Amino acid sequence: MLTHGAGSDCNAPLLVALAEAFAEAGVSVLRCDLPFRQLRPHGPPRGNDADDRAGLRRALQLCRTLVPGRVFLGGHSYGGRQATILAAEETPPAEGLLILSYPLHPPGKPAQLRVRHLPSLRTPALFVSGSADPFSSPAELQAALRGIPGNVSFLLLEGVGHDLGFGRRVRAGMQDLPQRIVHAFRESCLARRPASPL
Repeated sequence: MLTHGAGSDCNAPLLVALAEAFAEAGVSVLRCDLPFRQLRPHGPPRGNDADDRAGLRRALQLCRTLVPGRVFLGGHSYGGRQATILAAEETPPAEGLLILSYPLHPPGKPAQLRVRHLPSLRTPALFVSGSADPFSSPAELQAALRGIPGNVSFLLLEGVGHDLGFGRRVRAGMQDLPQRIVHAFRESCLARRPASPL
């Protein structure tokens, strides 16, 4: 299941391209709008983030009724942050996380870190970030990820920003990005089998 950032919706070019790449790899994908976007077609989230996490929870429950097997949760920026908070609150809401452009802090405000929940995150996760992302430098994000006790992988994309090269137009040289992310996710999360009960 893939969801979007604060200024977007489930039809964001990055999410569409990723969904197609996962489908080509044999993985069913649901792209969903968070509750704040269902209420308003434009504008950032307002109010209680818990409503958006409740929406993620409902969508995950729906996914479990539609497809057999493991369910994974992915999100870009705000959607990824809400996915990590949900996973930290409820272990495990999904068997793995794909976090795209985690918004570690507001641009230009590195002291306002959004990390309080990360030490409670135990779900296997792949974090994907651009080297020119104003929401976190690679060093800042890697330092934050070291505080996560679960299995975490990191994919750094050189020369791209918060949109990972998938803004209104796909940046030159980034056409294979969805396939690279799928490959990295397969290695870090899809290949991991759930632990057997004792």
